[in-house]
Amino acid sequence: MKTYPINPTPKRLPPYFRFRAKPRFCTLLLFVFVFVQNSNAQQQRSALFIGNSYTEVNNLPQMVADIAESMGDQLTYRSNTPGGCTFQQHCQNQSMQLISQGGWDIVVLQEQSQYPSFPQQQVENEVFPYAQQLVEAVYHTSPCAEPMFYMTWGRKNGDQQNAQYFPILGTYEGMDSMLCLRYTYMADAYDASLCPVGRVWNRLRNTTGIELYQADGSHPSLAGTYAAACAFYTMFFLRDPDSIGFIPNGLTLNDAQTIRQAAHDIVFTQLDQWKRRPPKARFDIEAVIGNDVILNPIVTDADTIRWDFGDGTVQTVPTNQCQLSCTHHYATAGTYVITLTARRHCIESSWQESVTIDETPVSIATADAATAVYPNPAYSHVCIDAKSATLHSLVLTDATGSIVRSQTLDATNATISLDGLPKGIYILKINSDQGTTVSKIVKH
Repeated sequence: MKTYPINPTPKRLPPYFRFRAKPRFCTLLLFVFVFVQNSNAQQQRSALFIGNSYTEVNNLPQMVADIAESMGDQLTYRSNTPGGCTFQQHCQNQSMQLISQGGWDIVVLQEQSQYPSFPQQQVENEVFPYAQQLVEAVYHTSPCAEPMFYMTWGRKNGDQQNAQYFPILGTYEGMDSMLCLRYTYMADAYDASLCPVGRVWNRLRNTTGIELYQADGSHPSLAGTYAAACAFYTMFFLRDPDSIGFIPNGLTLNDAQTIRQAAHDIVFTQLDQWKRRPPKARFDIEAVIGNDVILNPIVTDADTIRWDFGDGTVQTVPTNQCQLSCTHHYATAGTYVITLTARRHCIESSWQESVTIDETPVSIATADAATAVYPNPAYSHVCIDAKSATLHSLVLTDATGSIVRSQTLDATNATISLDGLPKGIYILKINSDQGTTVSKIVKH
């Protein structure tokens, strides 16, 4: 496999303003993804930026913090951005120590500018495994943090250095398309958000004359960093960049407005495309039998689900049971609102349905009652012992109320077969000379 060259470590360029240190904000926020627009309440975020010179040039993290301040919000941050640094190197340097400190709301991950655009086999060996390792490290120490990949841009004239090996890199359009493809894959595959800076640049390149590049055709100009900062502010705080008040010295008002409009169109109006996908939760009410309701959950992308049955009973189920049907018994008649909540990395989504129980509680036969029903749960059969009573008939119905077994007899004990019946909840109606008993049978 040919390994393609990358540029030598670029000289770090001075930031466009003096760095202002701020105290680190370490509150761990429970993040539930909601669509927020122009909230007047101050929001606070703590972010860790992991990258290289594309993040370092013009001090992107501080520019995002200045934008936040102009909007009444607060961003505190740390960063590790050695020039030319790759994900593989970040897995072995100070970045891992910073991640392990925990307490981050957001961790930004930016790969070396060329690596993600290289041929598939090389990217699979040299980029993807380390991207996954970084995301997993974030979730390990900050379970509610939001890993966020920084989609960078194609070089002004493509990657001429490597076009001879991989021709698609010979133009801006080809290199940019590969970066977009690979960053999108990483965000989707490793459960992370994606800040689409490259897409904002693409819009500005195609519709304006704003110069986004420095003279090297690679690193961002002041306008290029401002475009990235507007995109990150929108992703961090979920607010419309159109109303951003901060403009860095050296950028015209007209250019700033044009850049903010591009961030609005690409990022803000499509937040659900760039944010981590939330888990999906819904359920069907399969049947109501007496005071028992049988629920069938349909859940994807969740670690746990939580049932709230509306009667004070709450049950949390781990991921390996997320698809199992659930039966709940209500002690009294009434109308109840059932809520199913799916959760993954502190992102939640919910589904609600109401159910009406209009019957009085049914009696459940036990070994101590007048009629014993056993074993229960059962696999192949159920035994009925009426003791001193005489059994007249047995009727077994499924969750839909359909009769699946029935017997007419004149005896004090009997056996009813469950062979061939699917797993689930059944109702056994026992008629004897001393009355009628209804038992719930669980078939395993």
